[in-house]
Amino acid sequence: MNLIKISKACLLALAIATPSLSVAEDVTPPAEFVDYVETLKVEAKQKGFSDDLINQAFSKITFHKRAIKADKNQPERVETLETYLPKRVSDYKVKIAKKMMVKYKEPLARVSKQYGVQPRFIVSLWGLESSFGNYTGNYNVVSALTTMAYEGRRETFFKKQLWDALTILQQGHINITDMKGSWAGAMGHNQFMPSSFLAYAADGDGDGKKDIWTNPIDVFASIANYLKQVGWNDNLTWGRQVKLPDNFDFGHAIPQRTGGRTKWLGHWQRTEKTLAQWQAIGVRRFDGRDLPNVDIKAAMVFPDGETGRAYLAYDNYKSLMHWNLSYYFVTSVGHLADRIKFD
Repeated sequence: MNLIKISKACLLALAIATPSLSVAEDVTPPAEFVDYVETLKVEAKQKGFSDDLINQAFSKITFHKRAIKADKNQPERVETLETYLPKRVSDYKVKIAKKMMVKYKEPLARVSKQYGVQPRFIVSLWGLESSFGNYTGNYNVVSALTTMAYEGRRETFFKKQLWDALTILQQGHINITDMKGSWAGAMGHNQFMPSSFLAYAADGDGDGKKDIWTNPIDVFASIANYLKQVGWNDNLTWGRQVKLPDNFDFGHAIPQRTGGRTKWLGHWQRTEKTLAQWQAIGVRRFDGRDLPNVDIKAAMVFPDGETGRAYLAYDNYKSLMHWNLSYYFVTSVGHLADRIKFD
């Protein structure tokens, strides 16, 4: 069985305070936190942010003790795809996803044509990241990032995210009151960290703002732009579950744990084969039929190890792993997309 982190390890937390530091969750902020906020304000000034922006962003800074606790105690639970997928890709979620495909058919089609990403994958990521915008987090992003930076384990990372959050405010895409997100600073319907927002967020309706908090069209465009920028090909799907021959050599597959994205991509390059080559080895579709007779390459992955499900992963799988380096997350996106494919 595969040991995975159910909570997505999004990370962003930094902020800057004024003398009247507010209190959250009935927790008085440590004196060191108040001092830390003041140093951040000085650093923000040195980075060129205006006094008005700094004062606006940090006038009601909050210490989120709960965010630190969540970061240190992210639950690790033993799961397999057999238990994980029914929860993540439930019949109810499929039903709602299909409704969203119909409701937003025209804007999804426009975004799909512009960026070259199939609507079903846009909707699947939307549904799995925030349940179609229903669960986006209610933490003030600047406060959350400030708290996480103060906590110290990933200070450099969270400070970078804080400066990016200030840049987003500076560009006018959102105001400080409405800039809400998770305890780690992941924002909006698609749960972008501030750095991802600056790199991939898109203005889907041409109003001059990139609003991933309240505007589904901008959400769709931002998801599609992200996938496009990391190599998505709308002529391909994501992958397929397959059946292995009895004598399958597991050396043909990517190891279950590789130690990071760079090494994972190296194993992909080393092991990928054409579908004809996989066919010759004895790999078949899950129902026993031959693999598609098309000239594309795929790599073999085992989310649960050699005794679990086997998948042939196409190049788009790499794009989804760029979004979230988790076999379980990518598999859930693919399965949801497949279940709404013809709507």
